[in-house]
Formats: sequence, structure tokens, C-alpha cells
Amino acid sequence: MARLWLRHEVRATEQRAAVTPADAARLVAAGHEVTVERSPQRVFPIEEYLAAGCTAAPAGSWAGAPADTYVIGLKELPDEPAALRHRHVYFGHAYKGQRGAADLLRRFTAGGGLLLDLEYLTDNDGRRLAAFGYWAGYVGAALAILHLRGSLEVPLHRLRRADLDAALGASGERPKVLVLGALGRGGRGARDACAAAGILPTAWDIAETRELDRPALLAHDILVNTVASAGPVTAFVTEADLDDPARELRVISDVTCDVNSDCNVLPVYDRVTNWDEPVRALRQGERPVHLIAIDNLPSLLPRESSEAFSAELGRHLLDLDSAPWRRAAGRFRKATEEDIHA
Repeated sequence: MARLWLRHEVRATEQRAAVTPADAARLVAAGHEVTVERSPQRVFPIEEYLAAGCTAAPAGSWAGAPADTYVIGLKELPDEPAALRHRHVYFGHAYKGQRGAADLLRRFTAGGGLLLDLEYLTDNDGRRLAAFGYWAGYVGAALAILHLRGSLEVPLHRLRRADLDAALGASGERPKVLVLGALGRGGRGARDACAAAGILPTAWDIAETRELDRPALLAHDILVNTVASAGPVTAFVTEADLDDPARELRVISDVTCDVNSDCNVLPVYDRVTNWDEPVRALRQGERPVHLIAIDNLPSLLPRESSEAFSAELGRHLLDLDSAPWRRAAGRFRKATEEDIHA
């Protein structure tokens, strides 16, 4: 059995948990040793983990854990220690040439550690086995609709699903919404948010994006992108599109936030937005275009999104020697070899 260590998230707005207390209890029952760091913002209180049979530890103490520990999290690691010696399970964003990716891989190389990137925990067909896509799509579409109606309250705070749905269902403009990647997890979430707002969106998936009808895309008020590409592709929206005099597009909500990568399908922005300033202008004046690109969207609904994600991840944590984990480890080794020979 394994030592699992659920770390505190250093980002103040990150309220989700990769493993919920209920799923931690199942891991403990299976014989795993589970340690949970105390966290001031995590949606689940430490007492629930203790009741599940876990051990508590101070925030950030994972660096001193036994070397064979699996350190589990969601978002970015702190800058220290400089050498990472543990096996880390989280979204590392290190394989597409993102800013800071090379430095992160070198930290693992220096410490002899291993990145088991959750984005690359996949089945035999390459489909992700644990993802936040549904709730990212739901929140991304919801924020875009509320912003266009002028009813988005900022700065953003943790939401209750019932309150968000009530806001979507209130009277207001019914904009034309286009969802890209409509058949995937994120696309389903975006379409459900539109339904809560009384909107039937246009739904495009692989067939429609393979040969893009750009005028049709620009004829929508809102674009919700849930497509994450594994390699360079033709951009869905370009700078020239934003200046097109026939453009009706007013809001872009980029759920994937693959900025600073060659795989970015929306190369019209170079930095994400955040909870304090969730919207920024890509074009101003009489025909503005606004962008929403928050890279931890599901944390606005932390309980719902954590419960869904943990249910998927938990079953794979029961067997950390299975084929999906071996594939994730192989992807890391390939990336570090490429970095060494670059």
C-alpha cells in the first residue's frame, strides 16, 4: 500500500480538493496511509479528513515527507524546494512549452522526483480519466452570460450552485452562444449552463472545427471554448477576426486557458484573468470584445467540482502501479529527456 499526502494549495483562490474526505476514507479502508495538510481555504474542513482516518499535517510540510510518498494536489507548486524528490500528482502544465515548464522539469530532475501529471492520466485511447472539465465549462459559460447581461459581480467569490442557477435563470438578454468542443466534458457543462439561462447554444465539435466557418463563428455574441489541443492547430480566433467589421462576437470565455503554448487555439491574449479581475478587454470602443480566461474556474463551485473529480481520481489511487500511471510516468520521462537534449 502507498503513502498519500494531500497538500495545501498555495493559490489563495484554490478551494478545491483532489481527494474528498469520503474518498479519503475509502483509500484508508484499502490500506493506504493518507496525510492531509491543514488548509485555510479548502472547502472540506480538516475535521472531516480526521474522521475518515487520515492524519493531519501543517500546510506546506510535504517537502519533509518520506521519499516514497505520493504528494497529491491540483495547481502549481511553490518555488521551493528547488529540487523535487517526491512523486507529485497534479496538473503540472509542463509538456507543451508553457512558460516556466523547463524550470519545473529541471527541479524534478535535480531531486530525482517524478511528475505524474493528471492531464496525462489517460486510458488506452488517450481519454483523460480524471478531469474538472464539466464544471469548468459550466462556470465558464455562466460567467460569460452574466457578464454580457451586466450582472456579473466582481471580485468573484465562492458560489453556491443554487445561486448561480438562479442568476442564470433571471430575466435578461438571451445571447447567441457558440460552444466549441460541445461533445466533451467541458462542452456538456457549458451547454447545461446555457440551458439554465434559457439558451439553446450552437454546438460545434470536431467535425465543425476541422474546417472552420469563421463568419458563422463571429456571428455569435459569446464564444465558449472547451477545446484543448495536444499540438499546434489553426487558431479559432485571430487578431484579424477581432477587427473584422462584420464581427458580432462580444465575449470570449476560454475554459482551457492554454495560453503561452504553441497549442493555444485562441492566440488573441497572452495572460489569464483572475477572480479579482475576471474580465478584460481585447478590443475597446464602440465594438468591444471581452475575455474571461480564469485557469481555476471550477474552484468557484469547489464542492461540486471536487466531489466529481475525486470520485474519478480516487479509484485510480487505489492502484498506483496500473497502466494509466505508468503511461503518465512515461510521458514525464519523455519530456525530461527532450529537455536534457534541447
